[in-house]
Amino acid sequence: MPLAVLRVGLASVLLLQAAMVGPALLELYGRSGILQGPLNDILGRSDLVRIGWLIDRLAQLGIGEASIVTGTGALYTLALVALLLGWRARAAAALAWLAHLMLMMAANSTNYGADNYANIFLFYLIWMPSGAALSLDRRLARVPVDPPAITRLSLRVVQLHLCISYLASGLWKASGEQWWNGEAIWRSVMLPAYRQYDFSWLAQHTWIPMIAGWLVILVEVGYAFLIWPRRSRPVWVAATLALHAGIAVFMGLVVFGALMSVLTIAAFGVRADGAAPQRCPRATREHPALQGPFPRPNT
Repeated sequence: MPLAVLRVGLASVLLLQAAMVGPALLELYGRSGILQGPLNDILGRSDLVRIGWLIDRLAQLGIGEASIVTGTGALYTLALVALLLGWRARAAAALAWLAHLMLMMAANSTNYGADNYANIFLFYLIWMPSGAALSLDRRLARVPVDPPAITRLSLRVVQLHLCISYLASGLWKASGEQWWNGEAIWRSVMLPAYRQYDFSWLAQHTWIPMIAGWLVILVEVGYAFLIWPRRSRPVWVAATLALHAGIAVFMGLVVFGALMSVLTIAAFGVRADGAAPQRCPRATREHPALQGPFPRPNT
């Protein structure tokens, strides 16, 4: 169930982002857009597959740049819909990851944390059995009834990745002065690129951004340690969601806030305990190997 929530949540957030970016698709990812011609090629990543590579090779077939960029965006959207519904979940994740990577490489200068995290976790979903629940694959009996052995390992990978990310981010913030004296919070809500409301009054109450900076460090550093115990887990999940809700509301980073919230909910907010299947008493009598102090482990 946690992996299914990760699949559904990630696909939903990326579909929201696609709807926001769609009207400016050619301006962002085309060579005739905001970054034109050679400038787009120079700033783009050339060591990985990108749309420019397709444009150069398909031009010989008479296929124009606009058709390739639009087609890539449409293919990406369809893959996300299939991923959301859990139809051929792993193949859909692979297609969404590849299309997302191509779009990222075409507009490398516009990428930020949400894009990087989305691409990483789309790659994870290629290998994870996320279609075992809440999916058309499950409804059509394309997946086994019992969870595959890799399920728990997959969940641990997601959990450890988030813990390392938050710990590294928190330690980096704690290593400087801006998050201790409140300057980082002040900049976050006052810079024109992120400013959503008038927070100029904070200059008269400097203790508010200072305490807010302390709380951010506490939540991020404590994430790796206090989100594991059952007693402190609900508190830390709620604190993390509140942190990203604040980022979405007060900085306008809605996609980033929603994406990181989905990752935490899937990794630590969804119950992953499964009941062991009951053994058939008759089978136990007929097979003595199933008896004794060392019962056969569940697969």
